[in-house]
Amino acid sequence: MIAAMPDYQAAVDDFVTRLRRRQVEGSLITAKLTAELLRQVVSHQRLPNVGQAAVLIDVVKSVGLRMIAANPIELAVGNMVRRVLHIIREEDVSLTSSAIPGVSVESDDDESDSKSSYSAAAIAAANRSALRAPSLHNLLESIPDPVKTPEAPAASVGDSDSKSRSGDRNSVSWKLKHNVIEGITELLQDLDDYHTHVAEQALEHIHQNEVILTLGRSRSLLKFLLEAKKKRSFQVVVAEGAPRYQGHTLAKELAEKGLQTTVITDSAVFAMISRVNMVIIGAHAVMANGGVLAPVGMHMVALAARRHAVPFVVLAGVHKLCPQYPHKPYTLLNDMKSPAEVVEFGELSECFAAGTGDHTTYVVNPTFDYIPPDLVSIFITDTGGHNPSYVYRLIAEYYSPEDYFLQ
Repeated sequence: MIAAMPDYQAAVDDFVTRLRRRQVEGSLITAKLTAELLRQVVSHQRLPNVGQAAVLIDVVKSVGLRMIAANPIELAVGNMVRRVLHIIREEDVSLTSSAIPGVSVESDDDESDSKSSYSAAAIAAANRSALRAPSLHNLLESIPDPVKTPEAPAASVGDSDSKSRSGDRNSVSWKLKHNVIEGITELLQDLDDYHTHVAEQALEHIHQNEVILTLGRSRSLLKFLLEAKKKRSFQVVVAEGAPRYQGHTLAKELAEKGLQTTVITDSAVFAMISRVNMVIIGAHAVMANGGVLAPVGMHMVALAARRHAVPFVVLAGVHKLCPQYPHKPYTLLNDMKSPAEVVEFGELSECFAAGTGDHTTYVVNPTFDYIPPDLVSIFITDTGGHNPSYVYRLIAEYYSPEDYFLQ
């Protein structure tokens, strides 16, 4: 008999196709779609009676490897896969440790053993197993009397039916799936609140009459600057970010909100940096060593800031933390866009040798720059500000070492 294809398989195939065609771009939206899809995978997965966590880990890892292979440059996909795997491992450990002997109301002849088993952890585990919200009433009900041994009531048909109906919900496999789905839902909520949490820190870093320089456009940077504008008066210098010129879009959005904005060419950054108090940029990804993948041109800005001792601030959510170290980031962690963004194809016709079609001119249009950690002053994340040397601690908090390398 051929097993039916899981309900989530069509959704996985569609998302993989969209990633491969570069129809899904941007760390935040990619992270959200990945987490939602993995939640669907977990909810539709049937688990055996034993080894439930191992089955979930294998399924999530299998689906995750397909998504990562579709677009290896979009590191947020792998980050979300690792976050979900970390949630599964944590919930499995939590359920295993909560199975404490003595949680039931059975009496023990040894009073000391009975008292030791009635710990706060045991009572909390009992409340979780009953799927009830902890309350004073539940706590009092959960503590048995160590002196008086209650008599076991006679089992009735109604009690056995109710126990059988609630057996599935009290099973380990149901609890594991339920807790993992709740964990992924909380992760999605954190992603929704990312911009708000970062923008709340704007007043701590931007002061009155300062001049801020940035390059290109970032949604988190836009909200960060607009939040500071509510109580601060400052200027923003925006480098246009050729060849995609997203700086023009950012400058227009800031001007519409009444923020004084100046647009400069990328080549004028070094000339303007001495008049700037701070550089604030958005990031595509943060590597394990504290290095940053950012839109092309940012490395030049970071070098100019370092030369003039200007603080270089990077806005990055926790979903952008990648536990991998950069190895040849300019080639392996980069995406080459169409040369047409740099120069028109008609203008290159003279560069091809007549008759042979061999070309003598190459047009390179990379998407990202790699910024070493020694050029970064501070990271502003949705959990607060952190130095580049602290990134390893954040990675250890949100990822399991077993999942650093999914291959």
